[in-house]
Amino acid sequence: MPDPQTGAGFDAPTPDMAYASAPNIIREIGWVARTAANRPYDKPSLREFWLRKAALLDRIAIKDGGDGALTVGEHAAAVFAGYDRDHHTGTGPHGPDAIEWDPSYRPYVRQEYAAWLCVSGK
Repeated sequence: MPDPQTGAGFDAPTPDMAYASAPNIIREIGWVARTAANRPYDKPSLREFWLRKAALLDRIAIKDGGDGALTVGEHAAAVFAGYDRDHHTGTGPHGPDAIEWDPSYRPYVRQEYAAWLCVSGK
């Protein structure tokens, strides 16, 4: 059975692969909070916000492992996948509607985050 926590069973980068070059969690919390306060409205900025927020909450869920963190991580991943579905902005090999993401969109976030890191050079 696929495991959203470890990424096993999904055709997506594992958490270690997807987040290897990610900024530390405290720095990302600051970026997400500042960006939310400034309310990005253009499509690329809004997508980056939802992606980085979902990736941050996924990383916290991985570290914490508690039910609350897992639920928040799942919700943020679903919101991000919904954004990509509505705006046709997915970049990875599997779109947000792919059966690949059953039972969780968290690996979708990892796929998109890894692709974003490669393109953005962050």
